[in-house]
Amino acid sequence: MAVRGRRLFAAAILAAFAFVAAPTLGANAAACPSGTELFAEYRFFFGRSQGEVEVVSEEAWRAFLAEEVTPRFPDGLTVLDAAGQWREGSGTIVRERTKLLLVLAPPGKDAMQRTDEIADAYRRAFSQSSVLRVVTEACVSF
Repeated sequence: MAVRGRRLFAAAILAAFAFVAAPTLGANAAACPSGTELFAEYRFFFGRSQGEVEVVSEEAWRAFLAEEVTPRFPDGLTVLDAAGQWREGSGTIVRERTKLLLVLAPPGKDAMQRTDEIADAYRRAFSQSSVLRVVTEACVSF
């Protein structure tokens, strides 16, 4: 399977898992320690390259964050610079600069839909084949 095909397949698997898992998020609210509450934690890994060329500049990232992410999660988020890598079908290790976005939100389908919209907008805006998204539960306090 070509690299692009494997990435699309992996993205489809992750999307299916996220869709299936979404209704069960929040089932463990009673397990949170006193003084904390259950939230969904969304982690996005946004690659910034196409092949050997970086296509998402800092300026383009800031614009995407302001126009697509912040309006969907205005209560807060965290962005970290990261270094991503994966192995292509040929065995070659590919590395690229990555933006890691962390968002905490009350669990539910509404937040999951907003994360879908963010990932879709990024793929379209920067011609990316996929955006890795991880969804977990977290007991938080502010």
